[in-house]
Amino acid sequence: MINETRPEHFQNNSVIGRFLSRIHLDSLLLAGLILLSLLSCLILYSTSGQHLETLLRQTTRIAIAFFIMLFIAQIPPNQIKRYAVNLYIIGILLLLAVLIIGEMGKGAQRWLDLGLFRFQPSEMIKITTPAAIAWYFSEHALPPRWKELFIALVLIAIPTFLIAKQPDLGTALLIASSGAAVFFFAGISWRIMLSSLGGLIALTPVLWHFMHDYQRARVITFLNPESDPIGRGYHIIQSKIAIGSGGLYGKGWLESTQAKLEFLPERSTDFIFAVFAEEFGLLGCVSLLFLYLLITLRSLYIAVNAQDTFCRLLAGSLSFTFFVYVFVNIGMVIGILPVVGVPLPLISYGGTSMVTLLIGFGILMSIHTHKNLLSH
Repeated sequence: MINETRPEHFQNNSVIGRFLSRIHLDSLLLAGLILLSLLSCLILYSTSGQHLETLLRQTTRIAIAFFIMLFIAQIPPNQIKRYAVNLYIIGILLLLAVLIIGEMGKGAQRWLDLGLFRFQPSEMIKITTPAAIAWYFSEHALPPRWKELFIALVLIAIPTFLIAKQPDLGTALLIASSGAAVFFFAGISWRIMLSSLGGLIALTPVLWHFMHDYQRARVITFLNPESDPIGRGYHIIQSKIAIGSGGLYGKGWLESTQAKLEFLPERSTDFIFAVFAEEFGLLGCVSLLFLYLLITLRSLYIAVNAQDTFCRLLAGSLSFTFFVYVFVNIGMVIGILPVVGVPLPLISYGGTSMVTLLIGFGILMSIHTHKNLLSH
């Protein structure tokens, strides 16, 4: 008999691997996430001007996010499926509450004040929307028929519209893409996908009409940032300067001119990749992209080997959403996509996005480790 070698064979034969499996954590995925978190602390210490307070706040948020991931990983996938619809409905109600009593911040109404902390419901929707659609498709034969596709589109359109009204176009697009990923993994034909894409392109003039002035300006700036070099185009121009000045090997840690002299806006959040590129150069950027690729591939491996349709669809969507996060952020920083305010996953300063992403990875680990338990 041929002994089939799989990634789990190596991780489960070690003491650490067996311990992590017992607490429902995937060692390969966990290692990648820890490396990203360490890089986050490293680069944020530089972008903050070597302020220990900023580093301490980020470290605290990372610790909390990993604790929440550990908690989510203990929940069996069948329990996640059972409450998927209820969580989706709660998320929609919270989005409606944001539009009525939400707090303003940076020109947008996105937050709910819960007393002890502020909460951004749109982050919760990034998990609950694909979970609800995965649940719906798992209850019907695949590939889905036109009726199921229409109902799923409505489930995606409701939160997408409510988030776009805040306005938060970047998050709205991420929600739409996470839902569309479920369609892809559900096996809909390429003809339907291409027809839908053509329909969206045809609706571009309508979308342009409903966009806010600042959103239109972002698109115009994306097409020609030099048209307003000290205004709307300033971000992307300075970002390109930082990336280009890093060269092959970079200037070295703590040596980013754009960060030190504060030429680059949002250097700790949306444009942190530009600082990373200036300090660590092309080789550092390739290494970071390779790490993101490994995490994405491991997540897709978990999706492909999931125990049932719901787990496969949800894991596939979460994997794709993580990839889109990376692609959109780096794309806007290097100038191939408009600036939409999407942070670099697990690197940018902030807690809400990090918690959401690690909840998603907690679900992935739950799907994978509980499958292993069932197979033994």
